[in-house]
Amino acid sequence: MWQPEPDWHPLPGGTGTSTVGVWRTALGGEPVVIKRLAPPGPDEPRSLSDPDHVGYWRREADVLTTGLTTHTPGLRSVVASVAEDAEGVTITRDWVEDAASSGLFLAIALGRFAGAEIGRPRFLARRLLRDRLARVEHNGGWPTLARTPVADVAEHLWSRRAVFLDLLDGVPQVPQHGDPTPGNLPGREGGDAVAIDWGTLGIGPVGGDLGYLALSAREEFEPLLDAYLMGVPEGVADREDVVLGAQVTAVFTALSRAEWALARVAGGEGALGSKFRHPAVAPHLRALQRQYPLIEALLQR
Repeated sequence: MWQPEPDWHPLPGGTGTSTVGVWRTALGGEPVVIKRLAPPGPDEPRSLSDPDHVGYWRREADVLTTGLTTHTPGLRSVVASVAEDAEGVTITRDWVEDAASSGLFLAIALGRFAGAEIGRPRFLARRLLRDRLARVEHNGGWPTLARTPVADVAEHLWSRRAVFLDLLDGVPQVPQHGDPTPGNLPGREGGDAVAIDWGTLGIGPVGGDLGYLALSAREEFEPLLDAYLMGVPEGVADREDVVLGAQVTAVFTALSRAEWALARVAGGEGALGSKFRHPAVAPHLRALQRQYPLIEALLQR
């Protein structure tokens, strides 16, 4: 049975649906990160074995094995090795020092990456936001938000989610990292961001990555939008398409994350409103509040 070595140091946030764990260690005196992936068990969703699905369990290993993102513009991956065995996959990659890049630099990098030529290998995610909202729908939608001051807005947007998803299908479809938080874009090499965690790499609406970044970047949306547009190569997409992709992605993701966070604490003692300051909830609510201008824009569509 596969086991991590005793001297490996576990990193926070290193477990997930298919991720057994993430550790830091050293090989040959150089720091490395080791990630262990395991295939879905018989009781887990079949979608985890679907290469098109956002949750495909071994996508990151396939990305790194093929070298698909080694030299892409804007974002690139680090040197890594992939070893398979009967129980799963082990990824070993170089440690990436945090360059403390600004959100504006990352937005430009994501815009440049939107113009990358990565082909259409089978393992790319092709329905990132649609798959994520389908998972939310499977879990009951946004019932906890119905007990908050955003209840009417949430109900209206949730009822029209299919309309917005169809609108996104009509804008240019470009390469997307799929989870471009500052923590997943830690390094910097020249004018490119060095990215990690390629498990959601796919093809999606232009501006989608910008919408995800806007949820965690310090900068406001408009400067991030301008920076992203600076990076997008000429002829890939126009401003209106980028705005739509970013707005829909940011708003529906922010509302879904707020629902998830509130639902985790809703069953405890006390009124729901008293839990808005809970440390596991407050960051998601602040991120949602920052998206109010984008929410208003969607309500007018």
